[in-house]
Amino acid sequence: MANRILVVDDAAFMRMMIKDILSKNGFEVVGEAADGLQAVEKYKEVNPDLVTMDITMPEMDGITSLKEIKKIDPSAKIIMCSAMGQQAMVIDAIQAGAKDFIVKPFQADRVLEAIKKTLG
Repeated sequence: MANRILVVDDAAFMRMMIKDILSKNGFEVVGEAADGLQAVEKYKEVNPDLVTMDITMPEMDGITSLKEIKKIDPSAKIIMCSAMGQQAMVIDAIQAGAKDFIVKPFQADRVLEAIKKTLG
């Protein structure tokens, strides 16, 4: 069975890029969210195997959303997506329970490596 992934990013084209990489490599994208609040709701709804989570988003940022999802499901597997120069936020995210991070612009091999490593 394909691993089920929730893609969270406020930019639709970024979600499309990740979805494209994932679907070409046998993963199933079971949901999308454009902000942290939606991400928490969608997580409860679709119960994915893994989440790719943008750090900077409106409504609720990725780190707050990560913490909320971890409250619902302590074993949640979340990979953060950050722009260059967000190292401090990435460290916060890892401390809050993120498994890994990928940097934009996305490189397919790095995305896949992080996902495969996280899913074990």
